[in-house]
Amino acid sequence: MDEARQASAPFERVGRREYGYNTRQVDEFLAKARSYYNGENPAATAITSRNVRSMAFDPAKAGYEPQAVDAALDRLEDVFAQRERDELIQDKGEEAWLMQIGRTSAVLRGRLHRKPGERFRRPSRRKVPSYNVQDVDALCNELLGYFENDKPLSVDVVRRAVFREAKGPEGYEETQVDVFLDRVVELMASID
Repeated sequence: MDEARQASAPFERVGRREYGYNTRQVDEFLAKARSYYNGENPAATAITSRNVRSMAFDPAKAGYEPQAVDAALDRLEDVFAQRERDELIQDKGEEAWLMQIGRTSAVLRGRLHRKPGERFRRPSRRKVPSYNVQDVDALCNELLGYFENDKPLSVDVVRRAVFREAKGPEGYEETQVDVFLDRVVELMASID
């Protein structure tokens, strides 16, 4: 690999035969995010913390090291979430922000208060991959402590949560858990 190109790259790259994130896609997204954040192009499509959180890149040989890019995206998401919170407070007042936080928190806590083993839907098909119920419920219990008892919990714990695989109705439906955790991350990023 060309040393000058490696030196100018914003992230380390994986080996020539390994797969990392597509460098062009990462560079383009980060350039768009930087440009939007700095207000360089007022006509540009808005980029939100949710866009950053849901960003995915194609695998590519000798691409950027995924963990480094993911860590940078987490920091970028936090910056955008903070800005969104500040803009909401500036435009509509702190009361509006608190009401939004309260509504979102109430919805999330409602699911967290369901009985363990019953917090999420079970897949209807038998062999489809699903998330281990005990693993998901353990994280839900940590979230209850965070939301209701001020127990410390980093948003990165939720972002990096990994659950053992179950099959079909033995586990929770992955999509529903993922959407719920996405909302949790959104709320935590706007609070912290």
